[in-house]
Amino acid sequence: MLQRFALCSRLRSRPAQANVCPLITRAVSQTKFPLTRSHGKSFAHRSELKQAKRVVVKLGSAVVTRGDECGLALGRLASVVEQVAVLQNQGREMMIVTSGAVAFGRQRLRHEILLSQSVRQALHSGQNQLKEMSVPVLEARACAAAGQSGLMALYEAMFTQYSTCTAQILVTNLDFHDEQKRRNLNSTLHELLRMNIVPIINTNDAVVPPPVPNSDLQGVISIKDNDSLAARLAVEMKADLLIALSDVEGLYDSPPGTDDAKLIDIFYPGDQQSITYGTKSRVGIGGMEAKVKAALWALQGGTSVVIANGTHPKVTGQVITDIVEGKKVGTFFSEVKPAGPTVEQQTEMARQGGRALASLLPEERGEIICRLADLLTEKKEEILNANKRDMELATSSGRLSAPLLNRLSLSSSKLNSLAIGLRQIAVSSQESVGRVLRRTRLANNLQLEQITVPIGVLLVIFESRPDCLPQVSALAIASGNALLLKGGKEAANTNRTLHQLTQEALSVHGVKEAVQLVSTREEVEDLCRLDQLIDLIIPRGSSQLVREIQRAARGIPVLGHSEGVCHVYVDAEASIDKALDIIKDSKCDYPAACNAMETLLIHRDLLRTPLFDQIIDMLRVEQVKIHAGPKFASYLTFSPSEVKSLRTEYGDLECCIEVVDSMQDALDHIHKYGSSHTDAIVTENEETAEQFLQQLDSACVFWNASTRFADGYRFGLGAEVGISTARIHARGPVGLEGLLTTKWVLRGDGHTAADFSEQGSMKFLHENIPVPQRNLS
Repeated sequence: MLQRFALCSRLRSRPAQANVCPLITRAVSQTKFPLTRSHGKSFAHRSELKQAKRVVVKLGSAVVTRGDECGLALGRLASVVEQVAVLQNQGREMMIVTSGAVAFGRQRLRHEILLSQSVRQALHSGQNQLKEMSVPVLEARACAAAGQSGLMALYEAMFTQYSTCTAQILVTNLDFHDEQKRRNLNSTLHELLRMNIVPIINTNDAVVPPPVPNSDLQGVISIKDNDSLAARLAVEMKADLLIALSDVEGLYDSPPGTDDAKLIDIFYPGDQQSITYGTKSRVGIGGMEAKVKAALWALQGGTSVVIANGTHPKVTGQVITDIVEGKKVGTFFSEVKPAGPTVEQQTEMARQGGRALASLLPEERGEIICRLADLLTEKKEEILNANKRDMELATSSGRLSAPLLNRLSLSSSKLNSLAIGLRQIAVSSQESVGRVLRRTRLANNLQLEQITVPIGVLLVIFESRPDCLPQVSALAIASGNALLLKGGKEAANTNRTLHQLTQEALSVHGVKEAVQLVSTREEVEDLCRLDQLIDLIIPRGSSQLVREIQRAARGIPVLGHSEGVCHVYVDAEASIDKALDIIKDSKCDYPAACNAMETLLIHRDLLRTPLFDQIIDMLRVEQVKIHAGPKFASYLTFSPSEVKSLRTEYGDLECCIEVVDSMQDALDHIHKYGSSHTDAIVTENEETAEQFLQQLDSACVFWNASTRFADGYRFGLGAEVGISTARIHARGPVGLEGLLTTKWVLRGDGHTAADFSEQGSMKFLHENIPVPQRNLS
């Protein structure tokens, strides 16, 4: 008998644009990309899942049904349907293996039984008050028979909203054992996929016999539940990817909920002996052991598998589309085990190494940093050769802009400056960790101290800035912090060489693992999910990178600034020579830097004066492209191109010029359009300057000095991990002090809080004990 399936009678016309979900609208508006892949081998890495053409989505009973196990979770189903429709519209071939018929049928039958009982009671008693009614235990097969049509009608109604047609197929284990039925099933599914129809497959629970233990045939998985059905179907149809959604985040190394349970990011076939399974789901007939068995069977058949949580759309987000995009969601099954440690393992190694680093004497941490400074000069040729390879690759690819190429480049003078800065850090680190900030005598023999301690594990993400690696490493070493580094692939060779030298320096005192370089294919967004492992994220790069990290970070503080829109205000009482030098240095010294001037504010009285003419001439000589602000443009007959936005960070030889009426007008402009990074005033009027310095709310505010001074090295910090515009913890150039936090240490002698109650025998003294000042000479 041919496999039974119900096919939509006709393809529906696309609904009006206003009724289409925004996610679908965005997906449809994009050009469908060609997806071609020869099946036969599973994907080795998550990032390759983007290439998946044919995808099977398995919805477990816990995903489809409500918590009371009677009825469907309509919100979750709607989210699933939306995501499947998005992927279908991208040109993929989507199939769904679903549970839910039993739950839907149970809801319908209970309703019918209760309605029937109420009618009979009303007829027999003739009274309005009904006796308490009980519902008999409902047989699962009957529930499935009653629920299949309703479940399919629901799917059909939901997919109709996205102009997507569906078809139902019911199967049993026997259908796969009969060769003719297998061929019919295969042919039907291929024809449906060819017509861009989403097949919705389920076991025919109305007639299926109970599963027989250990009934798998040699090399073939038996259809005992929807896990095994999804695996068998994925292999039969040569699917590229099987996504199995359940009510847990993925596979754990021990039962979820236990103290030491850790989510396994990537699972390999040889690892099944190292895990302990918990109890099965509250609903359904499978369990995690059944899912793993089915996943490994599908993996062996050439289909990649991801097990993830599909029960919390508000928490997990678009879990299906995230998986296909290669994001770190759930547990990914892979046959290829990477040569190096995972990023989670690297983070654990760094944390352990960081604790050992923090326990070293300050002199020992200083020796490590000095050794790294020596290596920067001793291995100069090796570093510059690696950087040359990166520069050649970046130039030939043409993907990097001129400012980013400038940041990528290293030179002998840059390495010498780095070495000098590192030695400054070594000196300043002598009394960093464990320094007493406050000492209080609470009572006799009860003394409280507040001392500095490392933050923990730092994740520093940087683009095209290989010189950032030794700087940040030195600061982390000085502050006793573990460090996880993620550099841009454009600087891979330079970063690898500099990291090797850093670990060589750390080996002087046996703490090599305290600084780790992430070289796996982890996306930045995936790293930002490691909130249980990472204590602080520090982005070093473009404003776009910083904004992406701030959005992606989940529960991890981010230290940094999203933009460097720095201003120079030239007051009516400014010195001509000082103004010219400061403007030139602020804009032209290093235009790609975040502390470079982006907007020049000119007092109205300076227009059509020699000073103004000299400023314009100087900028033209330096080949700075000028954009006119609205007020400035109104004064000109023929003006430069009018600025598109007064909040622009150009990062190049470009700037905006705007006219202001007063110092207060300049303050208002900066507060409205600035980024609270660095802003300067040029004036000879001390009173005006002091008002500017006091009233401007930026991390760095300067008088008669270039904005380029906003730098950890120039501030005498040795180096910086970045410039923060945050309001708490650290602000401005963040050096060694910004990488420390505090803890409270209390030394007593059997004291209890009850001793200080009204009935107690002791009183608080709260005496401040002077703390000796640091001597860094």
